[in-house]
Amino acid sequence: MPWQPITDPTLTTLLDEVHFNSRGLISAIAQDENGEVLMLAWMNREALAETLATGRVCYYSRSRNTLWRKGESSGQEQHLLAAALDCDADCLLLTVQQKGVACHTGRRSCFYQSLTPVGCVELTSPAIAPEELYSTKKSS
Repeated sequence: MPWQPITDPTLTTLLDEVHFNSRGLISAIAQDENGEVLMLAWMNREALAETLATGRVCYYSRSRNTLWRKGESSGQEQHLLAAALDCDADCLLLTVQQKGVACHTGRRSCFYQSLTPVGCVELTSPAIAPEELYSTKKSS
């Protein structure tokens, strides 16, 4: 079922219930509709508001200090299906429809490394080369 946009005054009320950390951020775990965990990223109030209002997932890039709309440079978009807060209201679980891969390494999930007694073992190979992901702006 497609995301139903949340508008004011409900949007403002929901955002006021979120416990952002001292930097104004909340962790956001993205999983697909089958429950596979794809990635963890950060959102500030503006990113979360945009996501809830539009259904297109928007994160906050800590390294670039700006909003980051998933897929804006790679074409690998995320569209919101559901959103939930944990019991402390300080972590989000987003269920998304993932277009293509979620990880900047070209893998479906960022969680592709298994920690084992012999060390770190890669569980999956890239589905697409990272250079190909970011070589040119993809059209939607």
